[in-house]
Amino acid sequence: MNYKDSAKQILDLVGGEQNVQSVTHCMTRLRFVLRNESSVEDVQVKEVPGVMGVMRKGGQYQVIMGNDVASYYKELEKLGHFSNQAPTENSGEKKKLFEAFVDVISGCMSPLIPAMLGGGMIKVLLILLPLIGILDDSSQTFAILSFFGDAPFYFMPIMLAFTAAQKFNVTPMLAVTVAGIMLHPNFVEMVNLGDPVHFFGLPVTLASYGSSVIPILIMVWLMKYIERFFDKIIPNVIKSFTKPLLILLISGLLALVVVGPLGTFAGQLLSSAIIWIQGKAGWLALGLMAAFMPLIVMTGMHWAFAPIFLIASPATPDILILPAMLAANLAQGAAALAVSAKTKDKNLKQVAAASGISALLAGVTEPALYGVTLKYKKPLYAAMISGAICGVYMGITGLESYAFAVPSLVALPQFIGGQNNGNIINAIVVAGISIVLTFVLTWIFGIDEVEKHETEQSVKISEAVETGSNDPKKIYAPMKGQVIPLEQVNDAAFSGKMMGEGVAIIPEEDTITAPFDGEVTALFPTKHAIGLTSENGIEVLIHVGIDTVELAGEHFTAFVETGEKVKKGQKILAVDFAKVKEAGYDTATPIVVTNTDSYIDIVAKEITKTKSQETILYVV
Repeated sequence: MNYKDSAKQILDLVGGEQNVQSVTHCMTRLRFVLRNESSVEDVQVKEVPGVMGVMRKGGQYQVIMGNDVASYYKELEKLGHFSNQAPTENSGEKKKLFEAFVDVISGCMSPLIPAMLGGGMIKVLLILLPLIGILDDSSQTFAILSFFGDAPFYFMPIMLAFTAAQKFNVTPMLAVTVAGIMLHPNFVEMVNLGDPVHFFGLPVTLASYGSSVIPILIMVWLMKYIERFFDKIIPNVIKSFTKPLLILLISGLLALVVVGPLGTFAGQLLSSAIIWIQGKAGWLALGLMAAFMPLIVMTGMHWAFAPIFLIASPATPDILILPAMLAANLAQGAAALAVSAKTKDKNLKQVAAASGISALLAGVTEPALYGVTLKYKKPLYAAMISGAICGVYMGITGLESYAFAVPSLVALPQFIGGQNNGNIINAIVVAGISIVLTFVLTWIFGIDEVEKHETEQSVKISEAVETGSNDPKKIYAPMKGQVIPLEQVNDAAFSGKMMGEGVAIIPEEDTITAPFDGEVTALFPTKHAIGLTSENGIEVLIHVGIDTVELAGEHFTAFVETGEKVKKGQKILAVDFAKVKEAGYDTATPIVVTNTDSYIDIVAKEITKTKSQETILYVV
């Protein structure tokens, strides 16, 4: 392998020395921080000899090189003067702020997708069952099922508080409590009464935070600094009770008096601007509303238009919000279905299909928006373009909604009214254009997913092999924990099997042991990853956690060195996984056979739990 030539090609393709802010490497990747990442063509970088794949993650451009990464890095160092400092929170381009913002929302929302899908499908049932006569919409069963379906959405701020706390390294239960303050029934009652409310003499904006996203994310981000401040100034002897007391008081006050109202004020400003545009050019106002409706709903600013769409009737039809939501909702559903049809990822295919059905039939777009389109960005752009085109058409034809309902295919009768059948025909045309155009655009734009390399040969392995055997064709679990497929690891390099076949373990103990008799061939200075080679030549990488290289060795202890011989079951690493979790890192630990190509097949034992030194992989 010519490391020098490949290193030079990589440097040229990422924009040369002048475009490299810093470069470091971990166990398998070159990690670039680039001044202008958008100029890099991933396809060209992947064609460089030795490159296994690329990733854009956390403000870094990561080039996956495998076990020889140190050799490529040495050649890179000879080609220029690069900083090897990890990027700070403020590094990166200003124009990357929106991308970082989207990544935060997507990362915090992803764990909520199963709950939202479940709630969305219940809403679909609530529409379909009365239509076919199975359920009476005035029954108590219908009423109870209604709040079954509403619960995941109304209490979204509480669930988001927990996931955001993990991302921003905030005490989770304090964040959840602040979300509870914003949704407390007594506060909701104050909002409904509409009388002025003051807290320590400060005016509280009467806003509804149910189903909102942005206010709680901003609040938890602020709590990161509030918690850090009180942690520094409060004496240890009284910290256990004064720290949570002060955090809740300050955070609750900021949530109700400062942060929460921002969405309300922004919504009022948006409402005034759109209504002004509508008065000048109605077609433009509808085009803008339909295009940006996903982002407007995400921030909760659509409630500023509530006086318009909640009173929709034949006497006072809505010509703005509900028509715009028709195009936007169906576009989200169509984009999700296109992703489901195009992706090779089985899990994404299922999630996207269910999300698409929920959006098309019930108008519940959260699963599609947060789980699919926002996450992959290009489907969101396709939906917004389609929404804009449909919005202009609706503005020109004067589409009106004569009843309040969440727009969807099933709710199209809300557009029946007016003279003749022109209005409902236009609504059907909009629905058709939105679905077809979005699907086609999403298909053309594609999605940036890592291709899965499927095994071409299938070999049956007998599972009836006694655990503890010295069979050199077996790899033993280096730790106790839950076993998951590599496809479920939250890192494309591993889930895409760029490094090779294997499994991952979510650890339940802090000790990591050797998976076979062999030799330590690589131990990264931060001790988050270790490479071993068995006596029979099986090369294994144990990568402890995801992105844990950023911890710079903190919470990791190594008991072996590179070149040292090890015996199966010998203690090689110790990790304080509780501290790693507190720092906000995923502890899933991939165990990968990096020389997979040297074997016919790597077969994972079909288990979901393992003890240390139990067989987890068979090498054929």
